[in-house]
Amino acid sequence: MSKVNCLTPRIMFAIVEIAGKQHLVKKGDVFVTETIADHKAGDQLNTDKVVLRSEGDKAEIGMPYVADSSVGFTIKEYFRGEKIKVFKKKAKKRYVRTQGHRQDQARIEITEVK
Repeated sequence: MSKVNCLTPRIMFAIVEIAGKQHLVKKGDVFVTETIADHKAGDQLNTDKVVLRSEGDKAEIGMPYVADSSVGFTIKEYFRGEKIKVFKKKAKKRYVRTQGHRQDQARIEITEVK
């Protein structure tokens, strides 16, 4: 039988909706998502679109969002992702199309989870 150590840190994390996508985040995380419109690099923002919040053994699930919860984050930089090639071909019809695409992306750092 194992004992639960009361000195173990309680890790607080949340599932947050940023730029139309859901991300599992905790304080200090840095991740890449799609561009956030109308904001510049270095801006500090808050979002209250917290879908799930957990601290230790307690978890709150929102329907659709958790009340009185927010996540603060900073936009570190904007950049363009790797180029992908889109190739289309129809057999025996002389139809060939090649197109490239680079997605605009943002690097985000989580500053706080409330």
